[in-house]
Amino acid sequence: MNEPSKNPAAPAAMDPVTLAVLRGRLEQVADEMDATLYRSAFNPIIAEAHDACHGLYDAGSGDTLVQGKSGLPVFVGAMAFAVRAAARVARERSAPGDPAAGMADGDTWLFNDPYEGGTHANDFKLVRPFFRGGKLFCYLASAAHWHDVGGAVPGNYNPAATECWQEAVQIPPVRIVRAGALDADVLAILQANTRLPDSLWGDLNGQLAALELGVRRLHGLLDEYGDALVLQAMGEMRARAVKLMRSHIASLPDGRYSFSDILDNDGVKDEPLTIALDMTVQGERMTLDFSRTSPQCAGPVNISRATAIAACYVALKHLFPDVPANAGVLDAVDFVLPDGLVISAARPRPVGGYTETILRMIDVIFSAAAQADPTRAVAQAYGTINALSIAGHRTDAARKGQRWVMFSFFGGGHGGHSGGDGLSHGNAPISTATIPPLEILEAAYPVRFTEWSLRADSGGDGQYRGGLGANYEIELLEQDAEVFIFGERGKSAPKGIAGGGEAAVNVFSYENNNEWKTPPMVSKMVGIKLKKGERVRLQTPGGGGYGAPADRLQSSRERDLALGYVTAGAAKKEGA
Repeated sequence: MNEPSKNPAAPAAMDPVTLAVLRGRLEQVADEMDATLYRSAFNPIIAEAHDACHGLYDAGSGDTLVQGKSGLPVFVGAMAFAVRAAARVARERSAPGDPAAGMADGDTWLFNDPYEGGTHANDFKLVRPFFRGGKLFCYLASAAHWHDVGGAVPGNYNPAATECWQEAVQIPPVRIVRAGALDADVLAILQANTRLPDSLWGDLNGQLAALELGVRRLHGLLDEYGDALVLQAMGEMRARAVKLMRSHIASLPDGRYSFSDILDNDGVKDEPLTIALDMTVQGERMTLDFSRTSPQCAGPVNISRATAIAACYVALKHLFPDVPANAGVLDAVDFVLPDGLVISAARPRPVGGYTETILRMIDVIFSAAAQADPTRAVAQAYGTINALSIAGHRTDAARKGQRWVMFSFFGGGHGGHSGGDGLSHGNAPISTATIPPLEILEAAYPVRFTEWSLRADSGGDGQYRGGLGANYEIELLEQDAEVFIFGERGKSAPKGIAGGGEAAVNVFSYENNNEWKTPPMVSKMVGIKLKKGERVRLQTPGGGGYGAPADRLQSSRERDLALGYVTAGAAKKEGA
C-alpha cells in the first residue's frame, strides 16, 4: 500500500511508550537495511568490516532522522549533506512545474563526490526518495565503501595524490535507477573505472536491495501506525536529542578549552600539519572553533567541511552517548570552520585519506573536553586506520593474469577513561566497523599472516592504562606485488588525559632482500615492491593513559606484567 494511512490523526502529545516503540521500529528499518547489505556485498570491507551505513532523512531539509545502529557513525552527518546534494541536482535538472522537483517514485540517485557528500570517493552514496500518496515523505539512503574505483593506487588510498582525480573516478549525482529500471549506461561507466568490476557490481546490487527492503518496511510501518503519528515521532526524536544535548553542555563549566595536535605529514611534503580547537562552553551552547588549523595542503589528508562536521558529531556522541543518533545532536553546537583549511578544503584538493584527519579532530575534541570534565572524556585512541593495499596479478594456471587487490584497515588501542583501562586492539572511534578477520583475508588473497598479536608496552601509563595496539606481519604468497600504506601517528603519539601518559607511536616496515626498511614519510608510501616470501609489518599505537601513573594499583601493574601487556623493562620504568 502506497497511499497515506486512514488511521486517525496523531494526538497532541505522544506518550513515552509509543515514542519508544516507534523509535525502535524506525531504527529496525535502518538496521535491516544494514544487515541486507552486509550479507550480500562482495567486498570484505563491507561484508566483514561493515564499512557502510543506512538511514532515513528528512524530506525538506535532508537532516538525519534515523540511522542503523551497526552503520558507521561518521556517515550520519555526512549523509545529510549527500541527501541535500542529490535533491539539489534533481531540482536543477527538473522540468518547469515538476511538483516533485525532479525526484520520482522508483528513482535512486548515486554519487561519490566527497566535497558534496563528505568522506572520500570510495564511499558511494545512494539516495532513494520515498513517496506516500504521490508526495515525498522522506529519503532513504545508503553509503558503502567500494573496494576499488580507479585512480592511481589499487584500493584508492593514494598518499602521494595532489588532486582528487589521482585518487578515484569522480561521479556526480546521477540516476542509477529510473522508475525502477537500472540504467545500464551509468553501470557501464562505473564498471569501466574499476580494477574489480565484479566486486563493484555485487556491492551496488547489495545497496539497491537494501534500499528496496527499506521501502517495503517503511510502507508497512506507516500502514500500521499512520503517517501522522510516525512523522510526529520523528519530530519528537529530534526534539529530545536537542534537549539532552543542551542539558549535557550546560553540565560542563562555562569556559574556553583549547587543544592542538598534529598530523605526521600530507604524504607529499614531510612537514607536520596542525589540527587546533578552541572549544567554548556558554550555558546550553557549545562552539567548536577550528580557525587555528593549518591551511589546506598538497597531499590527501584534506577533508571537506561536510566531513569535518560529521567528525564533530562522532566525537560528541562519544562524549554524550545517550543522545539519540539524529541531527538534533548538532542543533546546540556552533561551528567556526573558515574556508581553505585542511579541514574545509575544496575541489580539487585530494581528500582520500580523510580517515586520518577526522581521527585527529576527534582526538582534539576529546582532549579539550577533558579540560572541562575529564570524567566524561576518553584519552586519545590510536589515531590511524593504517589503510594497507597489496595488489598484483595471479600466476596460477586457473587464474593467470587475474587482478587481485587486498585492501584492509587495522586496529589499535583505545584510551583509558575514568571507568577503567582502554580497549586493546579495537577499531577506530569513527565507526562501529570491525577489523576483517585474518581467515577471510587469507582465503580471499595470496597472503599469509605470520603474526597477529597484541603489542606489549604500547598503551599509555596512568591510573587507567591505555589499551594495547597490535603487531601484524603479512607474507606475500604470490610471485610479486606492490604495497601501499596510508597511516598516521608515526611521529606524534596518542596523548593521555588527566595526567595520563602517551602511547607508543605507529611503526610500519617492510622486507626487501633480507633487509627491513621503513618509509621516508614514516607512515605513508606508494609502490613498495614485494617478492614471494617477503613481508610487511605494522606495529600500531596503543591508547593514551588516564590519570596519574602513581595512582595505578599495584595489583593492576602485576596483572599487566603477568599477562604480557607490559614487559619487565617497561614495568620497572613505570615503578611496578
